[in-house]
Amino acid sequence: MPLVATRSNAGAFGLGWGAAGAAEELGGMVLLTPTSIAYTGTSATVGANGSVEFTACSSLSLNGVFSADYDNYMISARTQKSANVVLFGRLRASGTDESSASNYYTDQYLYANGTTVGAARTTRNQWYIAYLDSALRNGFVAYWYGPHLAQPTAGRTVAADSYLNAETIDSAYTHSLSNSYDGFTLLPASGTVTGLVSVYGLVGA
Repeated sequence: MPLVATRSNAGAFGLGWGAAGAAEELGGMVLLTPTSIAYTGTSATVGANGSVEFTACSSLSLNGVFSADYDNYMISARTQKSANVVLFGRLRASGTDESSASNYYTDQYLYANGTTVGAARTTRNQWYIAYLDSALRNGFVAYWYGPHLAQPTAGRTVAADSYLNAETIDSAYTHSLSNSYDGFTLLPASGTVTGLVSVYGLVGA
């Protein structure tokens, strides 16, 4: 089934419209294909549907996924790490990371593992995206608000990992510059990470 309902494919959604105005999107998500990728590590490839699969990378950059077509985006990923480590993210424009510490505001996050529930805040030159546990696969969904717009960007990530059998982390973060960004970089604090990442444009959001 298509991810986006339009008048031309409305029958698949049970909406009952005839075929007219194919460009009139009603809502949903569109899986986006990067114009290019860059990585440091063993391998990274763009699949036929636009998702990027990567193996043992110490950094992975997706270029050309943010554009004037959409304001807000969802990034979905499954990951695996050889040792426990934090995964960070940076905004990117024209093939260059934005890495100035003064431009990434404080991260605020909540976490729950075992019988412990807590919160923390940090300030650094990148965003806290997820905690990657080495035992099993991990995953996260991130929402980035307005990265291509000429205004400050905000984001939120909900991540799950296998630390103490199960852990959840909910983090929020902002960026101070009113710049337009077309991509992003994922990088672990140390070592390499393996997995698959997909970027979706949110229609009408």
